[in-house]
Amino acid sequence: MHNVRKLTDDLTWIGGSDRKIQRFENVYKLNSGMNYNSYFLDCGATVLIDTVDREVEDVFADNLEYCLKGRKLDYVIVQHMEPDHSATLAGVLDANPDAKIIVNAKTLQFISQFFPGRDYSARAVTVKDGDELELGSHKFKFIFAPMVHWPEVMFSFDETEGTLFSADAFGSYGAINGSVFADGKDFDRELLDEARRYYTNIVGKYGMQTTMALNKVSAYDIKMICPLHSYVWRKDIDRIINCYKTWGSYTPEVKGVFILQGSIYGHTANAAEVLMTELDRRGIESVILDASVTDISDIIAMAFKYSNIVIATATYNNGIYSPVEHALTEIAAHGICGRSFSVIENGTWAPSAGKAVLASVEGLKNCKVCGQTVTIKSAGNGDTRLSIASLADAIKEDME
Repeated sequence: MHNVRKLTDDLTWIGGSDRKIQRFENVYKLNSGMNYNSYFLDCGATVLIDTVDREVEDVFADNLEYCLKGRKLDYVIVQHMEPDHSATLAGVLDANPDAKIIVNAKTLQFISQFFPGRDYSARAVTVKDGDELELGSHKFKFIFAPMVHWPEVMFSFDETEGTLFSADAFGSYGAINGSVFADGKDFDRELLDEARRYYTNIVGKYGMQTTMALNKVSAYDIKMICPLHSYVWRKDIDRIINCYKTWGSYTPEVKGVFILQGSIYGHTANAAEVLMTELDRRGIESVILDASVTDISDIIAMAFKYSNIVIATATYNNGIYSPVEHALTEIAAHGICGRSFSVIENGTWAPSAGKAVLASVEGLKNCKVCGQTVTIKSAGNGDTRLSIASLADAIKEDME
């Protein structure tokens, strides 16, 4: 049974939502499933813009059949070859042997890698960055966006209606609920956190490339953004674009403190709570996450959000407590830069985690150390509290 949603007179959403999936890319937790967007343009030519993940193949096939109404499919625009958008591509092409595929050279290479034994090159319309094509009554411009977040990615701008088809950019985690349009949701309460978590974990490493892509599209009069995940943007478009400008430049959204703690028997966790209280007394916003139980996607998102990061860790095997160590590795892998780090270490006989944390921070671009390392030997005491208060003072001064 088909389930489509009209976006304009000519454009229809024909994607689907998977509400059972637990992890995106088999890594990052999903709180409310995932959706996969595909779009059908009926404009004198029949144009399909990207396909979908195999999990929603059946409803997608029904949707495409409903939109075609017995006609031939003329074109398939392939913007991104990641399998959550291309797993069903070969099936569509095989079922529509007369359809041309609009691709770039890298995309065509990836198609042959994902579908060995199939050769679609004779059907390919290969475009370069900035090329224009008339598809029926609509004119398209193709804007390359390499490494946002794969090398073959391109955006497609429908100059006729001002619609930017943005591949993985401007997407979010979560299935679609109700309206397909973002303006049907409360941005701050329902969209921002999941959009941040999606960008920072999926695209976050490629801030420079994201900024370059944003600079390219800034020249266009964008009236609607159609991403490959989550809601379609037709109002307040600047809100999501400005978020991407902030995230892509690694600029903190909040002058505040993200405390990442890893505690074995609770003493390091207690010190982190004391620091949070001291920061609040100084009017500083802070949040604590426990590295042992928190999904890495939330940790990365908070590292992007806040200006200051405090690592509070027990010593483990003469180094950093392993869940914290893993988190630091992921923070570095996602390109975090321009942050101030502070350290709380604990160790009963040989506290040494702090030195290892500082070594990790040294490898991060434009990051600095704020305040003196707070060292706890087993449980904290009065002197520990004074050291934590001094660290809170140093953090406040760093923010001023």
